[in-house]
Amino acid sequence: MWNGNGQACLTAMSSIEVHHRGHRYRADMSRASDLSIEVNFNSPSVQTFGAPPAQSGPLAVDNFVGSVNLGGSCNCSTHTLTPHCNGTHTECVGHITRDVMTINSIAPTSLIFAAVVSVTPTPVASSLSASDLVITRELLQQSFINHSHCSAIVIRTLPNDHKLNANYDTHFPAYFSEEALGWLASIGIDHLLVDLPSVDRMIDNGQLLAHRAFWGMPRGSTTLSQATRPHATITELIYVPDSVQDGDYLLNLQVAPLMSDAAPSRPVLYPVINSGVTNIG
Repeated sequence: MWNGNGQACLTAMSSIEVHHRGHRYRADMSRASDLSIEVNFNSPSVQTFGAPPAQSGPLAVDNFVGSVNLGGSCNCSTHTLTPHCNGTHTECVGHITRDVMTINSIAPTSLIFAAVVSVTPTPVASSLSASDLVITRELLQQSFINHSHCSAIVIRTLPNDHKLNANYDTHFPAYFSEEALGWLASIGIDHLLVDLPSVDRMIDNGQLLAHRAFWGMPRGSTTLSQATRPHATITELIYVPDSVQDGDYLLNLQVAPLMSDAAPSRPVLYPVINSGVTNIG
């Protein structure tokens, strides 16, 4: 059921009808696309920021061992992972503030209108490199049009390969300019999902300019009260399959209930199968 800035009703077992900002939409709930990169324990997966792979091992307490293979009555494992580095994760402004804020306190619980947009990062000289791949404001403005009803954007960078097991410690991936994320914030995008390990350059002398621009924070600030958009979220290390076309979707942003600045997440998209052109009288 829809409960965000509108209302929805079931029109069939496989679809819902959504009334949103004076228009009527229909979404196909039978065509879900999971954008998450799974966390593989004790095996190769995405590598970034030099973090160790996620680890898993059987719990051992007194005479109990959490492994049927080792003689235990059941499997019960202890997992060790770094949410920011070991797979798809969603983060809040607490990622860059001295004040504690947790993603669990602001993670959306309703369906969200989202646009999938594919972009080819542009070579740009920066103060740190003669040639970086950057997603600029101009590039987003050219790609993100006619989506004023959306409060989330899913950005697929091209080419769309090697992202499920990429080693970002061997090369610098693309990133967003400060102006690009400032512009997304200015047009009301509250939830940003990207297939990159960070919206900022992986090594940027700790500035995190794009993060701060999206959360409405001054440069260099680490004070939560200075964030004008503390409700906004950033989801990194997603993978958008080629089968998912650019266009409008409903987004179910599932976030693990961890009291942390970031947590593993599972974004799921459902395609909107009409354009919402019918006005509701």
